Amino acid sequence: MNIIISTTKTWNVKNARKFKNKYLNKYNVFIIKEKEEFTYEKVKNINPKYIFFPHWSWIIKKEIYINFNCIVFHMTDLPFGRGGSPLQNLIACGIKNTKISAIKVEAGIDTGLIYLKEDLNLNGTADEIFIKASDIIFNKMIPYIIENAIIPKEQVGEVIEFNRRRPEQSQLKEEFSLDKIYDYVRMLDGEDYPRAFLKFGKYKLEFSRASLKSGKIIADVEIIDEGDKDE
Repeated sequence: MNIIISTTKTWNVKNARKFKNKYLNKYNVFIIKEKEEFTYEKVKNINPKYIFFPHWSWIIKKEIYINFNCIVFHMTDLPFGRGGSPLQNLIACGIKNTKISAIKVEAGIDTGLIYLKEDLNLNGTADEIFIKASDIIFNKMIPYIIENAIIPKEQVGEVIEFNRRRPEQSQLKEEFSLDKIYDYVRMLDGEDYPRAFLKFGKYKLEFSRASLKSGKIIADVEIIDEGDKDE
């Protein structure tokens, strides 16, 4: 059986390699990490039974998802939370626990049939949560999908859509509670994410590695001089 895993984040690439080595004698696993590598011609030549997308930032072409079994993993209990920035939107809403939904790729955004769901706790930084999710996806969800003849089902429930968050939404506000400031810092403390920040004159203060103590937050701060950025 041929399987493609298309992913970009470092922890997913690491887990994809572990998965490939673990099932070396059972499946032919091909790992694609770059957008330019993921072409219809390449996929057709491999002829996979499954293409898994643990984290993929680009549109999947119609000629691929209508001809091959493409499965993405979305960090909400679908149909709640369709759309962009699911982790940040969940934490901003005060949600502590969620589901990882394995769904069939189709034309609509996160509208596909559901293969299965697994629980995910939202404690920790963005990176820590993504690493937890990756372990669940590679150690539980992908093996279960491959080894069982799952018939995916329609999504059931009220549709709630999320909007992709913009970098300017990472700014901390005076009215935020201490808990909310902590949540903002940790939910943006991840690979390739814009950090939670404050403006102080010509300086931008970006925060990471936050811990919430009694009546205070301890965090790392990077101070950036933006005074000359437009010159």
